[in-house]
Amino acid sequence: MKINLLKFSHCFFLLVILFSFTSQSQENSTSLNKAYPIIPTPQKISYGKELILFNSVTIISNGFKDEAVILKQFFNENGIKSDSNGILIELNLSNSKIEHSDEAYSLQIDDKISIDGTSSKGMFYGVQSLKQLVRFSKNKCSVPQIFIKDWPAFKIRGFMYDTGRNYQPIAQLKEQIEVLARYKYNVFHWHLTDNPGWRLESKLYPELQSKNATSRHKGKYYTQDEFKEIVAFCKKRNIIVIPEFDIPGHTEAFRVSLGINSMKESRVLPILIELFDELMSLVSPEDMPYIHIGTDEVRNKEEYVTNDFILELMNHIKSKNRELIVWKEGIVIPEDSTSINQLWAYHEGRKGHRFIDSRSNYINHLDPFAGMARLYFQQPCRQPIGDHLALGGVLCAWPDNNVNVGRDILRQNPIYPSIVFYADAIWKGRDKDYPEYWAKLPSINTQEFESFKKFEEKVIVHRNQFFKGKEFPYVEQTKISWSLIGPFDNDGDFNKKFEVENEIKEFYEVNRQEWKWSDPVIGGTIHLKHFFGFSAVTEKKEGTYYARTNIYSPNDREQDFWVGFQGWSRSSRRGGPTAKQGKWHFTQPKIWVNGKEIEPPIWKQPSLLEKDTEIPFIDEDYFYRAPTKINLKKGWNTVLLKIPQGGNSWKWMFTCVPISIDGMDVSEVENLIFNPSI
Repeated sequence: MKINLLKFSHCFFLLVILFSFTSQSQENSTSLNKAYPIIPTPQKISYGKELILFNSVTIISNGFKDEAVILKQFFNENGIKSDSNGILIELNLSNSKIEHSDEAYSLQIDDKISIDGTSSKGMFYGVQSLKQLVRFSKNKCSVPQIFIKDWPAFKIRGFMYDTGRNYQPIAQLKEQIEVLARYKYNVFHWHLTDNPGWRLESKLYPELQSKNATSRHKGKYYTQDEFKEIVAFCKKRNIIVIPEFDIPGHTEAFRVSLGINSMKESRVLPILIELFDELMSLVSPEDMPYIHIGTDEVRNKEEYVTNDFILELMNHIKSKNRELIVWKEGIVIPEDSTSINQLWAYHEGRKGHRFIDSRSNYINHLDPFAGMARLYFQQPCRQPIGDHLALGGVLCAWPDNNVNVGRDILRQNPIYPSIVFYADAIWKGRDKDYPEYWAKLPSINTQEFESFKKFEEKVIVHRNQFFKGKEFPYVEQTKISWSLIGPFDNDGDFNKKFEVENEIKEFYEVNRQEWKWSDPVIGGTIHLKHFFGFSAVTEKKEGTYYARTNIYSPNDREQDFWVGFQGWSRSSRRGGPTAKQGKWHFTQPKIWVNGKEIEPPIWKQPSLLEKDTEIPFIDEDYFYRAPTKINLKKGWNTVLLKIPQGGNSWKWMFTCVPISIDGMDVSEVENLIFNPSI
């Protein structure tokens, strides 16, 4: 058989070109995916190969006037003007329902930009996705070729703040509500009352705002006009405010202000009915359809009331055309068949009742690293998508301890990272619940680890793009690895030394038992045993662990590190006291780098007791104090940590992460390499 060599060569050349073009196209698509990520992850998303550049826009609203204004302002504020020669942005009413959701949208970017929304809500979320994709540079901007079809897995996607204990300025609340809107949350649960203060102005009972009654932040409360201002601010961002007056527990400020000794007094129920009526008079049922009455943690005799008391209040609120929400665990009224249960801790909802999931997601207990794994791998409502009973979830911030200033709530709790990580679970949904990863990252080379790593890459892009100058205490942790050994029995002596401190070997014999180092464990924070009992490294309650790694540095340097042991919740100093001067913690943990022991910080508030809830945190946790400076030599540096546990210590954990810090902004140190096996 004869072969036409010229024809064969031509075909081969075309195949090479096609293969190269396909490879380059795939590479371009992957590159755009990494550089222009969307959070929460859309239900369906496909990146093209090209980057679209433009310096002006033409926006056609087609009836979506408010959303068109949002876009126009967004571009104008960044130097991109509107004119007839600009790239066309069309806002269209979708012709078909997507997954039966009025919050659904589609977004297509090619030679023009098209957003189709099933309603104004869907259009708003399409606009938020577009805003995440735009990059500005010198009065020009770029967006990737992309196609998105998206809808939420859950009806309620919320965030809760306890301002009863700690007042936050209106401007600070608005800043966070803007972030909630960007990540497609649609509920702001506002916990307005607690023992330290009744934070909403009452014109019927102005005594509630008296300095006498307020034990923290005296004189700090929200006027009725400010309340309505926040409701209107939220409405423009498709966020509903759920106000909460928490009764009959958590009512010290209420009782002190009105001279009430017991919630059973006959005048209490009429007063509460008037206060709830006053609240409901501020906003219509259409704009504020839910009222939360608390009913949790009734544990003191002066707080006890009868079931009839609660039932009458419930029925009154429902008669005003409002949906009623109660905490669960909370007071259970058998005759109540319609309340929505908001679940916390490990509590399950009542059979047949609608519920909102706030279990195991309290930010005040979370550290910035392992806590984010919990929010990522936790399945809201413990099912893939919502239904008529499983309404969704509310992420909660309960900074129980007193704070010096409102901004400390953002400094001392990973609020912004938590909002970003939880947004993905509550919008996208999770096919499976992974409680085994609520306190630790999956093993390397597993599908679950790769999933988290890819999402972490998105978070880092968003941190750098959208949180400049804001409190975002998170850096890449999937490249940080440790080997562990232990727990050795220390007989209750935290200072007891083991051979590990003298020499790093592959094996040790302690108490006639052979010990060896673990396979690599990944993460910025490692929970050895989790304080809530989630799956961690060990089930033992005490002993001494050692952790080791090696860090490669390309030069001699003084490097900033976040270093911490047995961290604190911002909900009392549970497991206290805090460290004495000259110690990292009362359990006597230590850290050595290249054989040199690293000194702990000079504490501003040493030896505080667990019950010192009125003394604000200042420097107790690593992520809101000055970083620890550690000298690294050029080449490999050995790092060894000792982490004993016992007594009333509550958290058995450690953190050791190199960071770059510039004012409020924290980022990775790109040229350092972790390897525990060298």
